[in-house]
Amino acid sequence: MKTDYISNSPYDYVIVGAGSAGCVLANRLTQDSNTKVLLLEAGKADDKQEIHIPTGFSTLFQSEYDWSYYTEKQPHLNNRSLYWPRGKVLGGCSSINAMIYIRGNYHDYDRWHNLGNDGWSAKEVLPYFKKAENQERGANEYHSMGGPLNITNQRFINSLSHTFVKACLEAGFCENNDFNGEQQEGFGVYQVTQKNGKRHSVAAAYLKPILHRSNLTVLTNVHVKRILFQGTRAVGLTYIQDDVTKDIKIAREVILSCGTINSPQLLMLSGIGPAKHLKSLEIPMIVDLPGVGQNLQDHLLVPVIYECTKLITLLNANKLTSLLKYLIFKNGPLTSNVAEAGGFIKTRPNLEVSDLQFHFAPFYLFNHGLIKPEKHAFTFGPTLLRPQSRGSITLRSNNPFEPPVIQPNYLENKADLQVLLEGVYLSRKLAKMTAFDVFRGDELVPGYSVQTEEEICDFIRNNVETLYHPVGTCKMGNDSMSVVNSQLQVYGVEGLRVVDGSIMPDIIGGNTNAPIIMIAEKAADMLIDNYQR
Repeated sequence: MKTDYISNSPYDYVIVGAGSAGCVLANRLTQDSNTKVLLLEAGKADDKQEIHIPTGFSTLFQSEYDWSYYTEKQPHLNNRSLYWPRGKVLGGCSSINAMIYIRGNYHDYDRWHNLGNDGWSAKEVLPYFKKAENQERGANEYHSMGGPLNITNQRFINSLSHTFVKACLEAGFCENNDFNGEQQEGFGVYQVTQKNGKRHSVAAAYLKPILHRSNLTVLTNVHVKRILFQGTRAVGLTYIQDDVTKDIKIAREVILSCGTINSPQLLMLSGIGPAKHLKSLEIPMIVDLPGVGQNLQDHLLVPVIYECTKLITLLNANKLTSLLKYLIFKNGPLTSNVAEAGGFIKTRPNLEVSDLQFHFAPFYLFNHGLIKPEKHAFTFGPTLLRPQSRGSITLRSNNPFEPPVIQPNYLENKADLQVLLEGVYLSRKLAKMTAFDVFRGDELVPGYSVQTEEEICDFIRNNVETLYHPVGTCKMGNDSMSVVNSQLQVYGVEGLRVVDGSIMPDIIGGNTNAPIIMIAEKAADMLIDNYQR
């Protein structure tokens, strides 16, 4: 490989990762025409049709638009290695996710604040959720219109999803028409990040409308090898594109927005991380920061699936009539986000906030949708919201192209298994409600033979999967294991920030895409305050 060296950079910032955070930062920072930004993405452009047709997202798994990571064998999951899809494309995971718009519980952000992170309380982050949002329902105390990201009711909702909500009400739970409003608890149908029947990824919302800006440069198929330092100040990057290695210098700051796996990986490859670990891999030390890669948290989902006696499920989305309805009207089953309905509950009455979330799919949804269903079916997806188990991301070697070691330590804490057990019990209870009588066939997963607590727990260990929400590996805080401060600046160095889901000190109670967008909106204001106002 040949090496090009750029000594006088034309850029103020370089952002590593054009995902949910990186696209937001690129948009907001380049609103000032005097600020020049370089945005680097390891993946390709988001030009594949399946990215934009909402129901097609699982066809992107294990494709060229997916990092296709795998965890280490999990000792508490009968030594299973779990598949982790992560977006490798403009828009990142917002280009391959289920488009559910959830902010988390407002209590989550007050907890962040109480952990010593000034400026991150619920009251202080709400304006940034609203700044991002174009809420088609209209503006109120919790929502706004006019932001880049379109939030809408689903154009198509399968009758089974309405049946699920009716069953929840029949079981004594309350209905909730806005999980992002005054309270989170209850059941209903989800709002989604879609616009005119198409996925509204962060690339579509924030990046594509500004590609004409002369002060923004976007490069795809770029793999960053390391951060460059002068002493303890970050001054640029070394990256590879088309087999050419380049060094780029930056006038102001390097910003890592490459996610919970890749941000700590790049920090450690660059000499920032646990000293003993880096020394073992012969990586020159910049700063000993033991928290890099630690504090890994994730949501887990376990499927409970029933055959549907009516031929009305999303299996019909494969029909020619569904395709024509989508192509002509941008409506019908192909606009479904699959996980159409759900809700939040407390498994114990003394809890302050919900610890269990439901995702309901009018479809046979098993093993990430990689198994093609042969029967009409519907799926309950009880989801562990507040895991007590903690894991880590560590380097496998000093080779930047080798995937890191992903060790979530799933179900290491027995309390996590108990919540999922309650989720299976409740799924079965909901399936028996009279609302489902005309639709309910045999229980396909786990099946009627699985009845005792021990049998159900073993079923969970064998079948639980990630809900795609890993966070926490560059946590924000002020203790010895924190990686960034409340301004998202990396401790021990200058000119370097992390802006993505890895900065969450605790995982939020809900789907993580909207909170990551909020984090980037807030970080953009921090940077503008520092340099441009």
